This record gives sequence, C-alpha cells and structure tokens, in this order.
Amino acid sequence: MTSIVVAPLARIAEMAVRHRAREMISLMAKEQSFHRPAVIQAHRHLLLHMNDIAFKGTGDLVAPDETHVRDIIDFAAQWDQRAPLIVHCWMGVSRSPAAAVVVALSLKPDQSEEALARRLRAASPYATPNMRIIEIGDALLGRDGRLVKAIKGIGRGADADGNAPFVLALDEA
Repeated sequence: MTSIVVAPLARIAEMAVRHRAREMISLMAKEQSFHRPAVIQAHRHLLLHMNDIAFKGTGDLVAPDETHVRDIIDFAAQWDQRAPLIVHCWMGVSRSPAAAVVVALSLKPDQSEEALARRLRAASPYATPNMRIIEIGDALLGRDGRLVKAIKGIGRGADADGNAPFVLALDEA
C-alpha cells in the first residue's frame, strides 16, 4: 500500500533509507539548514520555507500560505508512488502531518475526511496538524470545511519530543 512517512528532521535520513523513499517534502523555517539524504533524488525534493504558525503578521515569521499548499498538491501529483513519500518538518508534529493529510486527500479525493483524520490519529497520537495548512488545503481541494472539521474533531495530539516518525497510508486498506 502506498504511504507517506512523516518524520522529524533528525530522523529523515534513517526513515528515507528504511522505507526506500526517493522523494521528499521539507517544510522548514528559512534559517534552518539541513542536508537532503543522499537517497532522495534532488529533483524530487520540494523545500518550502515556512514557520509553524497559524496566522500571518507574526513578526519576521513566514506563515504557510496558498502558494505553499498549492506546491504541496502539485508535487504530490507528480509522485510516482512506487516508494513512500517522506514529509518532514522540524518536529514532525504540526506542519508535516498537515501536509501529509493534504497529500493524501489530493491524491485520493473520494475518501472521507473523518476516516482520514482517524487514520492520522491512529498512526500518531502526537500529531497536531497546523490548522492554517489544513484550512488552505480544505479550500484548495474543495472540501467545504469538512477537512477542517475532521481534523479539529481528533483534537490536539499528546505532547511530543519530536522523535516519533509515523506512516500514514494514502487511503484505507
């Protein structure tokens, strides 16, 4: 089954090798530098600079915006799905789970938002998806608020130490 591996920055190389991933989406603040794992093809690595905030106007921080989410959707559409996709941010708790949900729904639009949210919670008790990414994804994917409602319905995840990668299936088995 095709899946998305969600990971904190510290575990991307390990997860890429373990899952034989060849493609990756990175959601990182502009000042955070890191090295792309060698097994990830350079032309199949999407790096988006954003901070983990829920609204614009927070000093010098960059809020996720429609361009970022559209880039995630467009990149996912080109994913060959023969190997898992790595999606990561700093802790693997907020931006990357939100992006993973948007990817899953963009590629498998017939699935229920509630089932996807439940699958996310089952895969990670820690995930607390960035609501700005979820709201923008909901709008771009024409979900009429259903994705926002479903993600709010699973509530905030448990406190995390940023060391809990997980695998999210694209749709139900």
